[in-house]
Amino acid sequence: MSDEDWKKNLTAPAKDTRKKTEDVQSRRNVTFADYLLRRELQMGIFEKGFERPSPVQEEAIPVALQGKNVLARAKNGTGKTASFVIPVLEKVDTREKYIQALLMVPTRELALQTAQVTKELGRHIPNLEVMVTTGGTTLRDDILRLTRPVHVLVATPGRVLDLASKGVADLKNCRIIVLDEADKLLSAEFTEMIEEIYSFLPPKHQSLLFSATFPVTVKYFADKYLKDHYLINLMDELTLKGISQFYAFVEERQKIHCLNTLFNKLQINQSIIFCNSVNRVELLAKKITQLGYSCYYIHARMHQTHRNRVFHDFREGNCRNLVCSDLITRGIDIQSVNVVINFDFPKFAETYLHRIGRSGRFGHLGLAINFVTYEDRHNVYRIEQELDTEIKPIPSEIDPELYAV
Repeated sequence: MSDEDWKKNLTAPAKDTRKKTEDVQSRRNVTFADYLLRRELQMGIFEKGFERPSPVQEEAIPVALQGKNVLARAKNGTGKTASFVIPVLEKVDTREKYIQALLMVPTRELALQTAQVTKELGRHIPNLEVMVTTGGTTLRDDILRLTRPVHVLVATPGRVLDLASKGVADLKNCRIIVLDEADKLLSAEFTEMIEEIYSFLPPKHQSLLFSATFPVTVKYFADKYLKDHYLINLMDELTLKGISQFYAFVEERQKIHCLNTLFNKLQINQSIIFCNSVNRVELLAKKITQLGYSCYYIHARMHQTHRNRVFHDFREGNCRNLVCSDLITRGIDIQSVNVVINFDFPKFAETYLHRIGRSGRFGHLGLAINFVTYEDRHNVYRIEQELDTEIKPIPSEIDPELYAV
């Protein structure tokens, strides 16, 4: 392809003709070419299928490219990952052999996905080295890998803190740190680790924080560590516009029958089914398989290698249904998932928000169906109030136009 042809393609209309909601539609009528990014990066963006930036990308990318600290609040599934990966890749100098950017995420699955997106977008950048490191993998392998050049390190907090404390991961020249799913990373579970990781960074660095929800812990951290930060808030409402939400009022013993009915009536590309405990995940997956449907399951007690394989195979479309705990509610982006089923209704609004956000990714339409028992009724009402949303009674027939186009 010639330079001229490639530039024409870069600004061409999107090939994805599926209807998209306004959550992801460009508001400023710009293309990625307008950001004057390095050619190699623009090639990766085009090959990834990104034609025009989403609103969060429009807001965050130019500010991040200027070197400013960013605190961005945007819905799940609206393109947050590219909002920080693109400026990171633009700033990386692959002639240098040290870690220049640290991308922090709360889970192993999200780390693997973020590293994959980074590699795909940066595939044409000469000599770019992206490494992912998480707990549950062999520390020795990571130590050996870090004897060779790494430019972008994608990591979960515990592992990168371990490597930095041992002097293996040298962060003294790391100019950019990203906290994705910042509300989780700055919860009681991780805050001390994150603050200690910050102590290894050089005095002059750039922080990019992204999340759908900003509890008081995030504000406190931002006031302390993100001086003169640029605030982006695209959360006029919390739930994605493209997700239709319904509930089925059932008794516990009716749930399997109800699930079987949905499998027969809905046009499911892929579905994710959530349970509230590990034991229920395994039992439900077994029952679904007995009913004759293809089904995987995944939860936190599984060995990491097994989890990686299940997640990879589901992403590749080798199975239609995935039963899981809340392990993969954050940030996991599988655009073919068009149905989410809460087999067990969650107790907290934040959990509900992240679960149903697994469908309707990047402006596509999706369906969230909730099995609600008598004991769940107060949680349903409270979550509707907290999210300012409405979960409607499930109709006898659900219009495929709501989720299957």
